[in-house]
Amino acid sequence: MGLGVAELRQAAWYPVASSDDLPFRHVYHGQLLGQELAIWRADDGYVNIWENRCLHRGVRLSIGINDGAELKCQYHGWRYANRTAGCTYIPAHPADAPARRITNRTYPVKERFGLVWAALSADAPEMDVAEAGFALRPMPVNALPEMVLSALVARGEAVTQLPPLGAALVLAGAPGRATYFVQPVDSARAVIRGVLDAEPDVDTLMAFNAVLARLRDAVEAEARAIELPDPIVPRYEPVSVELATMPDRVIGRQATVRVMVRRRWQAALDVTGIELAPLSGHLPTFQPGAHIDLHLPNGLVRQYSITNGPGDLTGYTIAVKREAGSRGGSAAIAETLREGDVLAVSEPRNNFPLRRDAVRTTFIAGGIGLTPLLSMARALQRQGLAFDFHAFARSAEHLPLGPELEALGDRVSRHFGLGPPETAEAIRQVLGAHSFARHVYICGPGPMLELARGIASELGWPDEAVHYEYFKNTHEIDTSSSFTVELARSALSLTVPAGRSILEVMRENGIEAPSSCEQGACGTCLTRVLEGEIDHQDVYLNGTEKAAGNVMMTCVSRAKSARLVLDI
Repeated sequence: MGLGVAELRQAAWYPVASSDDLPFRHVYHGQLLGQELAIWRADDGYVNIWENRCLHRGVRLSIGINDGAELKCQYHGWRYANRTAGCTYIPAHPADAPARRITNRTYPVKERFGLVWAALSADAPEMDVAEAGFALRPMPVNALPEMVLSALVARGEAVTQLPPLGAALVLAGAPGRATYFVQPVDSARAVIRGVLDAEPDVDTLMAFNAVLARLRDAVEAEARAIELPDPIVPRYEPVSVELATMPDRVIGRQATVRVMVRRRWQAALDVTGIELAPLSGHLPTFQPGAHIDLHLPNGLVRQYSITNGPGDLTGYTIAVKREAGSRGGSAAIAETLREGDVLAVSEPRNNFPLRRDAVRTTFIAGGIGLTPLLSMARALQRQGLAFDFHAFARSAEHLPLGPELEALGDRVSRHFGLGPPETAEAIRQVLGAHSFARHVYICGPGPMLELARGIASELGWPDEAVHYEYFKNTHEIDTSSSFTVELARSALSLTVPAGRSILEVMRENGIEAPSSCEQGACGTCLTRVLEGEIDHQDVYLNGTEKAAGNVMMTCVSRAKSARLVLDI
């Protein structure tokens, strides 16, 4: 069975703007078959065509702010990433990473013939038009799109039809041949977009414009004599309140994305830089501080932070330090991974989100711990927000990603070769007494994190202003206790014996539970506790969160009481 007229229209390419309509840092309001479009060019040259509304309150994104990497809604400040239209930040929930499902509708886009083209269906066939041309001034016409095309053909000579709504011809009175495409804005509105092979002089442009203006007047007079159809009702899918307000932690350890090692280089002494490129298209949206699970050829799965700046989705860049006691992960990357190798990664997960409502943000990085902080600093730099970045390393040769740090300018301070007392004094000087709306982000080896957190506490920094991410849990886990867990929503009671974790017991009983590091360091298995006393053994929760006793890490933490009730 063939496609109907409506489906054929949806699955066809139409011009929606001229290339010149899309200067950098601008958003263009377009429309195609009744659907309003927000069209913008990112600083990397990529043209985005999105449904023209913020997913929060439906405000038009065409009045939003294009910062070159993300599009920001003017109403409540929701930000959407270049290429994917995935939400990267919600100001009303600054401490949460937006759910991955908060993604605007995007449309296929091509830039050809001096025009920007869109299709409302991913099934549109490949375009067969020239790569370049000079676009004439567009001519809006209040008439049926089919009437406009018929008028062009009827008044032209040497006509070559270009389906679905195009023709190359010589119009009576025009100073030469041109190719005309009709943009069906709505059921009874259209735009004529003409293209010349070469750039004309001003007199030629004026002559073409005069001819098209006469044609417009004649077609609109014909349209006024007939009954025109109602405007097309655009498609809008509602977004639930839950999507807008709840962080999305559940992703598991699935390798859903295939990537290729596009580049591999020495990023520092014993540190390998890896750029992972998609096999086609672009990669999923991430927020600063996010990491991916990298599935290695030897069967191991390791977590690595994404260092990219905002809107950069043509590849994920990670840096991997070879550990002396490697169990096969960093050693495999250093010794066997080569450019051109194909790997699988998970979608990005963010348990270390960046707040962007701070008066000033301080970053304290120890060695390879700068990787998530680098992505955060790039986001703040893009937005022009205040921050300072302090990188600690044994020497300049041990400091990863030096060129990337250089791009942050004089906001970076480097601290080399300091012993524990000198490191403590430097951190004390960096932090100082806490002031209103100032936040600090810390990542590095466990002893350094413990040191920095302790100094921050001494200086009066509240727990909610101190953010950190451990590489691993260096505490010894006591698994000697036995207790009962009740899963409130699953109506299931389970016994957790000595030597087994809550997470393991739940999985053995068919409960699908998300996890990542399974060391109590990443926060992926964070679970709400309804009743019972918790034996916290993780390094993810801060002191205030542990004292509240309403959440726990099921991978390592246990019960002090005989029974725990979990919101699962």
